[in-house]
Amino acid sequence: MAQPAKGPAEGPCSTPPVGDGESTPDCHPVDEKLHPSRLVPAALQHIAAMYAGVVTPPLIIGQACGLDTVAQTRLIAAGLLIAGLATILQTLGVKGFVGNRLPFVNAASSAGIAPILAIAETNAKGDQLPAIYGAVMVAGVFCLAVGPFFGKLLRFFPPLVTGVVITLIGVTLMPVPVKWAQGGDDTDPTFGDMKYLALAAFTLVVILMFQRFGRGFLKQVALLAGMFIGTLAAIPYGMADFTSVQSAPLAALPTPFAAGTPVLQPAAILSLCIVMLVLMTESAAGMLALGEICERKTDGKTITRGLRTDGIATLVGPVFGGFPTSAFAQNVGVVSLTRVRSRYVVAVAGATLIVLGAFPVLGAVVNVVPMPVLGGAGIVLFGSIAVSGIRTLSEAGLDDSSNIILVAVSLGAGIIPLAAPTFYAQFPAWAQTVLGSGISAGALVAVTLNLFFHHLGTRGSAQSTAAALKSP
Repeated sequence: MAQPAKGPAEGPCSTPPVGDGESTPDCHPVDEKLHPSRLVPAALQHIAAMYAGVVTPPLIIGQACGLDTVAQTRLIAAGLLIAGLATILQTLGVKGFVGNRLPFVNAASSAGIAPILAIAETNAKGDQLPAIYGAVMVAGVFCLAVGPFFGKLLRFFPPLVTGVVITLIGVTLMPVPVKWAQGGDDTDPTFGDMKYLALAAFTLVVILMFQRFGRGFLKQVALLAGMFIGTLAAIPYGMADFTSVQSAPLAALPTPFAAGTPVLQPAAILSLCIVMLVLMTESAAGMLALGEICERKTDGKTITRGLRTDGIATLVGPVFGGFPTSAFAQNVGVVSLTRVRSRYVVAVAGATLIVLGAFPVLGAVVNVVPMPVLGGAGIVLFGSIAVSGIRTLSEAGLDDSSNIILVAVSLGAGIIPLAAPTFYAQFPAWAQTVLGSGISAGALVAVTLNLFFHHLGTRGSAQSTAAALKSP
């Protein structure tokens, strides 16, 4: 793989339809405009990786609020539409103001589901969504106000810290594909059945075969090929469900404030502002991860523009039925695995989400991919993220004992919610929200220990300290 160009830092460029994915001499891979024959399959891989995650928040929240099938479909369509618009704004952006201009996917985060369900439980039916949307809109304003400070704090995220965070993104997400591989629904009596595990394993093997024997383009679309072949293999055994395609409406554009006028409730607002801090931390970590993977420095201004996009999407989203918006780590894994780093690929994926949101019947076609197939592919995806973090850590001065302790304790703190989900059950609600996310817990511990070992009261000691504090 060719190294990123030493020429222009930004600016679109194009590549011919045939090749092994390398950039032209004057083009950074992030700004590469691929030929449609390569661009479309690469974008479809992102869609396949993100679709289940995008529709999960509106699906769960809609069910909790007792929405009927029509309203539920509209809520999912709105989630897809907002995710598409936010992703396009993030990848293409307005230079100097909004958008990190990286291959970065934005969508409603599952991290906000628990507090949103708590808001729903404290309101009568019919008043739930207005209270939720009021709190979400204020959380968006909060993100816009606080976002610039996150960019200025970037110096506290050297490779030693970002390596921990990137590793935790991959590790803490691993239960997701494992659950998918078992069937997806842990309340189903057949959950964990061998047929599901066999299909997930088959999909994984197909992906590995394409990675081992594929060349150039075939190697880059290994993930998509694995999911396509896995879905075909599932059809004879009745594991590919086409009923959603038959029942989905052809078109369903979202209606502004269809759930009613947003209502402001102080307790709901406080809980979602805390959640927004967690999402901002995860989003900033995702940008740092992509900066490492794409070999384009992610500076404070990039973080600020990216978080401003999160805030705008979170503020505007509730008008049409959206929820708190943040980074999608699944797609960081796609970039890491395929090494296709063009932001225009993700922009096309965002445009596809808009189409899927406007025409739910098309989204239902994507939803035909069985959960076990997603599970087999997800193991590769999230494992790739963890490997990127390990690679970053390997270059961050781990020959120094204090750095080893920093990484060890931070990883331990991040894995606690994964190993013992009830560990923080007796903590205050705000602490559960922050520490219950392994990514945010590990990031907080890593930043704190980095300050303790390398900032407070230190004068010298070092080359190891200098290496640890080197800008990402």
